[in-house]
Amino acid sequence: MSVQFKTVDEFSTGQRLDNYLLKILKGVPKSHIYRVIRKGEVRVNKGRKKADYKLQVDDVVRIPPIRVAESKPSKASDSLKKLLTESILYEDKGLLVINKPSGLAVHGGSGIDIGVIEAFRDMFNTPVELVHRIDRATSGVLLIAKKRSVLKNLHEQLIQHQMEKRYTALVKGTWSKKRHSIDAPLYQNSRCTVVDAKGKDALSHFQPIKNFESIDASLVEVLIETGRMHQIRVHGQYAGHPLACDDKYGDREFDRKLHAQGLRRLFLHAHQLTFTNPSTGEIQTIKAPLSAELQAFLATL
Repeated sequence: MSVQFKTVDEFSTGQRLDNYLLKILKGVPKSHIYRVIRKGEVRVNKGRKKADYKLQVDDVVRIPPIRVAESKPSKASDSLKKLLTESILYEDKGLLVINKPSGLAVHGGSGIDIGVIEAFRDMFNTPVELVHRIDRATSGVLLIAKKRSVLKNLHEQLIQHQMEKRYTALVKGTWSKKRHSIDAPLYQNSRCTVVDAKGKDALSHFQPIKNFESIDASLVEVLIETGRMHQIRVHGQYAGHPLACDDKYGDREFDRKLHAQGLRRLFLHAHQLTFTNPSTGEIQTIKAPLSAELQAFLATL
């Protein structure tokens, strides 16, 4: 163990000193972090600072020797780098947009060594941050901020419901071709997300595109006005139309039939996202095509 010196990057600008240390020193108790700050063992630009000090870009933080759980830096394989490079839909000086493949987590943790964000940090060798998240099994449009100002602006758009997210899904059952709005609060318990009055407001609009009577299924477009965990999957289940090959909220018999027909993944794809680009001030719509795998499956129906 030895003294560390960390230079504050753009994404940590404005963050409190205590929260910055909690992020850097994973696994160290809060009480210990507050103690070393209070005793003056943590210095910023060689001076003592309080826990609520707001960091500025290029501040140099001295961190005393503290034992933390060892972790190897996340390194992206060449194949993962190639996959992500080919998935880029749009890029400018402050923003990166990709068509995330199904099966790839947006970040590491819970037994996952590396996700999208760690891979891009390794590829760019610079801080980047997720603007939002989509499930590991879900594919489609994912926004990644390359600047803190862009991240804050896009987060504000999310909070103000100024970002429009549209998904394509295959669900069980044939649905009449009118818009079906599911307004049901969602609560996240220790195992899954459920419809519950004590949960947070959640609103999803399902618009059937095509019915497939041979397999008793409907292809739908889903517009969500909130972004709760597993929102579309739980709202589909709640409406009696669970999503195809959903191993958590789906219908096993329905999924067994689709599996026999060739579907090997959750049929949920974030196909379009509309937002105001913070760098240009213009309204921008990004579209992500369905994967070849999903297109090939639809062609068999």
